[in-house]
Amino acid sequence: MSLPDVVSLKPTPDQYAYTFGGRAPLLTVRPGTIVELETEDCFAGNVKGVGDLPSQVCTFPYLNPVTGPIAVEGAEPGDTLVVHFVDITPARDWGISSTFPNFGALTATHSTAMLHPPLEERVWKYDIDVAAGTCRFHARTSDFSVELPLDPMHGTVGVAPAAGETIMSITPAAHGGNMDTPEMRAGTTAYFGVNVEGGLLSIGDGHARQGEGELCGTAVEAAMRTVIVVDLIKGAAPEWPRLENDDYLLAVGSARPLEDAFRVSQRDLVGWTAQLLGLDQLDAYQLVSQAGLAPVANVCDTNYTMIAKLSKILLGNNRAYEGRHDRLRAIAAEYLRQR
Repeated sequence: MSLPDVVSLKPTPDQYAYTFGGRAPLLTVRPGTIVELETEDCFAGNVKGVGDLPSQVCTFPYLNPVTGPIAVEGAEPGDTLVVHFVDITPARDWGISSTFPNFGALTATHSTAMLHPPLEERVWKYDIDVAAGTCRFHARTSDFSVELPLDPMHGTVGVAPAAGETIMSITPAAHGGNMDTPEMRAGTTAYFGVNVEGGLLSIGDGHARQGEGELCGTAVEAAMRTVIVVDLIKGAAPEWPRLENDDYLLAVGSARPLEDAFRVSQRDLVGWTAQLLGLDQLDAYQLVSQAGLAPVANVCDTNYTMIAKLSKILLGNNRAYEGRHDRLRAIAAEYLRQR
C-alpha cells in the first residue's frame, strides 16, 4: 500500500490558538492526508516543576493551547470531518498535574459557593518513560510513589463552531472541544459535523494518562507528538461528536448538569444504533439500555462530558460510515510499518 500525502504542523508559540473559531487555518490539506503535528500541554509549557504554581507562571485566560486550525479541502457545512489518531507520544520525559482553588470536582467553585476556603494550589510532577510505557506518581507529603501505565490521549479535539461563534478551548460542546475523554487515544477515529468551510480542525491538551472524570481538574498534562489521518465524508454530519475504535461505537454529549450530558450521549447512540441496524427507535432504546456502557469523561470543565458506548459485536456485518474506521486503520498500520 502506498501512503497518502504526509505533512507536518509544528506551531511556534505565537501560533497556538486558544479558541475554536475565529482563526484562519495554519494548514490546508486534502482528504486522506497524514498530518504529523506537535501540541503543547494545557499550561503552555510554563509549569516545569512543583515550584511553578500555574497562577504565578501562566497568563490567564491563555490556558489549553491547541494546534491548528487545519482546513480540509472540500469540507462544507453538513459534511463529516474524520480524524483517525495514528500515534500519540509524549514529547518530554515529564508531565504535570495540579489542584486549583475553585476548580475540580471535589471543591467549591465560583458557581458552587461554600463558606469553607478553596483547595490549596499544588503541583505534582510525573516522570514519563515512553520506552517502559509508564509515568510515575510522587506524593508531595510522603515518600510514596507508584508507576502508572501510560495511556496517551488528547483532551481537546474539535472543529470550528457554527454561525461564526468563537468558543474558548477549555469548553466542550457540539463542536467537540475540551471533552477530556480517555477514549481519544491512538487507534480511535473521531467524527465531527462540519460547520464552516474547511471544517477547521484543532487538537491539543495531551494527557499522558487520565482517570475517568478528570476528578481534580487536570490529568497528567503533557506535550505530545501526534500523527493523525484527516479525512472527509460528504454529508452525514453527526449532531454531536462520535468516536469509533476496533471494538466500540461511542457517542459524546457535553452539557450541564451531568445528567443532560448523559442524555445527549445516550440519545445519539440510540439513534446511531437504530440507523445501523434498521431498528425502530424504541427497539434501539431497549437494546442500548441493556448492552450500553456510560464512561464519564469529565466532571470539572465549563460543561461536563459523558460517553455512551456500545460493542460493535452487536452490529454484525453493519459498519459505521461504510467502514471508514477500518480503512484509516489500514493506512495507519502502513504508516507505522514504514516509519
